[in-house]
Amino acid sequence: MAIPTVIYSVLLTPIGWKKPVSPTGMRKSSAPSARLDRRRMEPVICLRNLTKHYRGIRALDDVSIDIEPGITGLLGPNGAGKTTLIKALMGFIRVTRGSGEVLGYRIGQQAREIRSRVGFMPEEDCYVAGLTGVALVQFAARLTGIPMTEALRRAHEILDFSGIEQERYRRVETYSVGMRQKLKFAQSVVHDPPLLIYDEPTAGLDPEARAEMLGRIRTLADKANKSILYSTHILHDVEETCDRVVILAAGSVRIVERLDVLRRPSEETFDVRVLGDPAPFIKSLEQHGLETRVGLDGTLTVRTADVEPLWTHARNAGVGIRSLHPSRNSLEQIFMEAIGGGDDAHP
Repeated sequence: MAIPTVIYSVLLTPIGWKKPVSPTGMRKSSAPSARLDRRRMEPVICLRNLTKHYRGIRALDDVSIDIEPGITGLLGPNGAGKTTLIKALMGFIRVTRGSGEVLGYRIGQQAREIRSRVGFMPEEDCYVAGLTGVALVQFAARLTGIPMTEALRRAHEILDFSGIEQERYRRVETYSVGMRQKLKFAQSVVHDPPLLIYDEPTAGLDPEARAEMLGRIRTLADKANKSILYSTHILHDVEETCDRVVILAAGSVRIVERLDVLRRPSEETFDVRVLGDPAPFIKSLEQHGLETRVGLDGTLTVRTADVEPLWTHARNAGVGIRSLHPSRNSLEQIFMEAIGGGDDAHP
């Protein structure tokens, strides 16, 4: 199912309003300007020296971060503390020491206020057997105080947005893994929260459904101005979707930075792919002092600040340039360097 090009009125209707806002009247903004506006806002999550011990094991070790509006990817190897951090944010566990706020509400003291304003999509299934899909999403809306009729309206519109059609009238225990993921997504957003926390939202989805889910998440951020904390082990999903990255290892924060800053190489280089034998091209470059590396896929990385010599050397070597663009560090490389590249370094 194609992703709708507009956000349904449920995402723009504050709780308590009786009349829905027409989607056609929604103010639209481009992704870059939306991200710029979000950067001017206060952090949605602030943590200071957050620590959690489990029987002598430090699951979280003096975690201090500010998570800004936008989409933030939460990465780390198994046992890094990602799930513990999410549980602490939601008030499911008590921290050993430290403090923090979510949307201005204190962690551990105002858990109810936090949960009413956060949409949480856990990795594990969370459904009530015997209910239909639409009834379960309506129930999720009712838990936040939305009236019965309004909750049903929101449930139908969010299920449309989530890609669940006639299946919404079936009992949820008959759903496939992919359908349950879509259902959890719908539950997380039906009450129109300003902050969404997603734990492995694309798990169990086929490639097409996965791309649609990522598109919906990006749409929520760009069109409905939602802030999202996205925990996943799929690095490609983070590269495609997130503005910022937080990397945890052994319960400690290793990196908190915008993704475009992290991917910017320390030296000016260009990635080049050529048509023809690259050997004469590489020889010509190196004879003129242009350091060149050959990647496993045949891509040439040339250290230079000026692109013009590349065209000249290609012409002299009798090869064509198939692609040419500034180099970018891969998120996998950044991740491995951040956690030390050990054998257990799996996000």
